[in-house]
Amino acid sequence: MAATKENNVPERVEGVERGEPGAGIRGEGVGGVRGAAPAETAGLREALLRLRRATGLQVAFGGLLHDGSAVRIEELHGAVTPALRGLAVSTGSGLGGKCLALSRPCAVTDYPSARHITHEYDGPVSAEGLRSVIAVPLVVRRRVRGVLYGALRDALPIGERVFDAAVAAARDVEQALAVQDEARRLVAEREELRQAYGELRELASRVADPEVRERLWAVCGRLENASAGSVSGSDPEVSLTPRETDVLSAVASGATNAAVAERLGLRPETVKGYLRSAMRKLGAHTRLEAVVAARRAGVLV
Repeated sequence: MAATKENNVPERVEGVERGEPGAGIRGEGVGGVRGAAPAETAGLREALLRLRRATGLQVAFGGLLHDGSAVRIEELHGAVTPALRGLAVSTGSGLGGKCLALSRPCAVTDYPSARHITHEYDGPVSAEGLRSVIAVPLVVRRRVRGVLYGALRDALPIGERVFDAAVAAARDVEQALAVQDEARRLVAEREELRQAYGELRELASRVADPEVRERLWAVCGRLENASAGSVSGSDPEVSLTPRETDVLSAVASGATNAAVAERLGLRPETVKGYLRSAMRKLGAHTRLEAVVAARRAGVLV
């Protein structure tokens, strides 16, 4: 019976994931997971909550890559036991591990009897009573960053609606991670420039040759002007409304449109409208481009 139901799973999600043994169960909360920033796990948490609401899945959980070697289950919603919390899933092990290895969604209709995955994690999975499970990889710039799961406690096939909703939730998390990555990169670039500027000023003050010293001070002045322009806004025509700034600021923190709507007390359609308006003013075609352009124009800190 289980084998028959497993064959009913849509072909594109037939792959299954497996995890590591129960050694990964440490009962650690989000705070105990190294390598995952609060903003990143917040985006994952919001996506899992929306996935459960949209599909009726009894359990939704997931985690991000931990120290570049394994995905640690950091967020659980709908769970009745702590069995899965802190579980470390390595590439090639269990349903999640297969999902990591293939970089594509995988699913099983009856986890305990699934033949296409390994069963190192049967203990935690059985303790939670999970049967039908789907796992979707979180991929940013061709690099797997984590796994999102949805599950039922009955051995039922994963339908197209649930599959599409799980993939859409994963795409939301990926977009949030990409925005956060770019924000960190810009901050790092600014800090590196600041340090280089400080070193250049110190070097200029020690140069004995007047002509060389003056040229170095001139370079320092150019750097100051360039920095001031990027902070105060190099494009005087860029002017966002307070609400557009609020929305873009929330997006920059990694929030999805639905999360922004909840945070600001707006409808999702209204958030989309503000975001489209801000993107148009900034000459951006994507959310990521809008955040980057806003930071460079100085209209978003």
